Amino acid sequence: MSDSLNQLAQRLRDFAQAREWGPFHAPKNLASALIVEAGELLEPFQWMTEDQSRALSPEQKEAVALEMADVLLYLVQLANELDVDLVEVAQRKIDINELRFPAKRR
Repeated sequence: MSDSLNQLAQRLRDFAQAREWGPFHAPKNLASALIVEAGELLEPFQWMTEDQSRALSPEQKEAVALEMADVLLYLVQLANELDVDLVEVAQRKIDINELRFPAKRR
């Protein structure tokens, strides 16, 4: 993982450990919480047009940013629990997608 992602992962481990949340952080529970947060991320956009979703007010953008953070935090916690290097696996997934979906040549 990148240094900044490693630092975030460590901070999350410390945060959860200080609150004795380990028993609640089974991968299944973290994946479930991630989905709930992803749903909350969608909520502000529910009735917007595409153009409106690209022109959020500062308040809307902040609310969306906080929901994005929740999604990221649960994903990082899940990676912690499963010992997954998110940056490495994301790079690998892009490599796979480049093969599956080659860019059109002009």
